[in-house]
Amino acid sequence: MIYRENGQFKTSYRADQQIFPILQDRIAVLALLAIAFVVVPFAASDYMLRAILIPFLILSLAALGLNILVGYCGQISLGTGAFMAVGAYAAYNLQVRIEGMPLILSMLFGGLCATGVGVLFGIPSLRIKGLYLAVATLAAQFFVDWAFLRIKWFTNNSASGSVGVGSLDVFGYSIETPVQKYLFCLAFLCVFALLAKNLVRSAIGREWMAMRDMDVAASVIGIRPVYAKLTAFAVSSFYIGVSGALLAFVYLGSWEPAAFNINRSFDVLFMVIIGGLGSIMGSFFGAAFIIFLPIVLDQLLPVLGSMVGLNLGTAFVSHAVFMIWGALIIFFLIVEPHGMARLWSTAKEKLRLWPFPH
Repeated sequence: MIYRENGQFKTSYRADQQIFPILQDRIAVLALLAIAFVVVPFAASDYMLRAILIPFLILSLAALGLNILVGYCGQISLGTGAFMAVGAYAAYNLQVRIEGMPLILSMLFGGLCATGVGVLFGIPSLRIKGLYLAVATLAAQFFVDWAFLRIKWFTNNSASGSVGVGSLDVFGYSIETPVQKYLFCLAFLCVFALLAKNLVRSAIGREWMAMRDMDVAASVIGIRPVYAKLTAFAVSSFYIGVSGALLAFVYLGSWEPAAFNINRSFDVLFMVIIGGLGSIMGSFFGAAFIIFLPIVLDQLLPVLGSMVGLNLGTAFVSHAVFMIWGALIIFFLIVEPHGMARLWSTAKEKLRLWPFPH
């Protein structure tokens, strides 16, 4: 509202002008949840659920956990694959060594074990940061790979290091079909995303962001760097460990340490950077970009080639997908360094003002 006071024009914002966008966002989130829980299980095929949507949900959870550490606390980590492996193998050992152990408790215990490992390798963050911290967390990746390959107890004395799980059972209900696995992963993701949203708004979340923006100033005003950094590593590793257990139990079924190699760490890190650092929604955007884009390009390039009379071979298409994928990553980072979440926020603001921008 514009009014005149003492010969000057001033602007006042009413409460409904601030509440209305919040209500819009909440309605949009509820609509997306309704589509995800009700429409997608009936509309999507088994292949779509098994090969695309389930890994999207699981890796979104991993990106959410890494975003807490990198985006909100500013601590770089390249050990995501290691923490996922810890969560997967810890949950597996609990299942095979304790008769009748509930599946959900096993996965949460895997997250707790990943928390312990994450805090252990997060201790160097108290003294080093930046590239040096990235190298320190990278050491966790190589150490965990070596441990699960060489120490046979972790793999229940498996000679090849490959392990597997049987049927999944949750509170007496068997999870076998792709729809059941999809809903199981979706429920996990919704609960953890809600917890993360509230956590970053709490006092500890503000401490993380203060350490990210300027750690010296944060320590001057009374924030304890030890507590802030280690809690960020702990929460992030817990999320990543649970996502590793979900990836192993629900998506893979049987796996070996190579399933959680350094490529997995880089994939999740790219999800966070492309989606948007310090953004819950950005974790989902980044996961969608990394997972869906190669699949779309793999299907679209042969069609475009046939339209211009070119017969593109499988090898050419696979190489072209990687080149276009990498070029688009660089393009997004140049055009919008804050990620796809900022693009989405800008688009929402413009849509709220359209068609009257003034």
